[in-house]
Amino acid sequence: MTEPYKGILPIAPTIFHDNGDLDIEGNKRVMDLMVDQGVDGICILANFSEQFLLTDEERDQVMRLSIEEVAGRVPVIVTTSHFSTRIAAARAKAAADAGAKMLMMMPPYHGALLRADEQGMIEHFKAVTDACGLPVILQDAPLSGVTMTVPFMVRLAKEVPLVRYFKIEVPGTANKLRALIEAGGEAVVGPFDGEEAITLMADLDAGATGTMTSAMIPDLIKPILAAHAAGDRKQAAALYAKVLPIINYENRQCGLRSAKAVMKEGGVIRSEAVRHPLTPLHPKTREGLIELARELDPLALRWGK
Repeated sequence: MTEPYKGILPIAPTIFHDNGDLDIEGNKRVMDLMVDQGVDGICILANFSEQFLLTDEERDQVMRLSIEEVAGRVPVIVTTSHFSTRIAAARAKAAADAGAKMLMMMPPYHGALLRADEQGMIEHFKAVTDACGLPVILQDAPLSGVTMTVPFMVRLAKEVPLVRYFKIEVPGTANKLRALIEAGGEAVVGPFDGEEAITLMADLDAGATGTMTSAMIPDLIKPILAAHAAGDRKQAAALYAKVLPIINYENRQCGLRSAKAVMKEGGVIRSEAVRHPLTPLHPKTREGLIELARELDPLALRWGK
């Protein structure tokens, strides 16, 4: 796929051994699974990848092994967020040099109080894109604590044209997407849904051209996008209704641990460990997730068997 990127670009989990060490082979198997899931691209080192629990050396290792394993079969998007403009730009250049096709970034923030103002954010993204020459998908999510208005995002897209994709995952996402598309025009190349597709139908109706989910069931979500894009909203809604219970369960009960649990159950990976201070799923919660997954039979539940 080449630009404009659209469709389903899920977040890859980072796989660890039970002792917390990186599982190199497990991470490679996840890349192969995701290609077989029919994804339109793979995003690595995002928040759902536990990027905040990796050392810089591990980040580089995961980035390189992922891009090498995918080997151009689909575009790889690398998350390069950092409060430091200098570090974010260095990460971006390394991603471009390794073969990434796009970046995902949150606005610069650190902790509860350190934020850049709007001019600082524009300068931050300009420095990053100047360093790498890659398109950027801006992640608008509550985790950063940064409120980005539609007028600001349109200004950013026009002043830094490589920031032309937008993953919106805030309360009232559909309304914000609709306003962004209307105000941004051609500057908004890719409006994306996020947050595990919990509001996917409303966001597609608002004009989203893609979604960035977890890697748990992208093979079951992609047909929803295809039906909606073909104008068959009734079919899209029917398909969405089937997967909404597990999407809700993932979003409200499991978070980033859900994809790992289903992959472990399906023989894709040997361990679903997350790094401390994150904690494993409660056995009963995991049981509920796998019960829902078995009803749907996603590829991740049988790929490794």
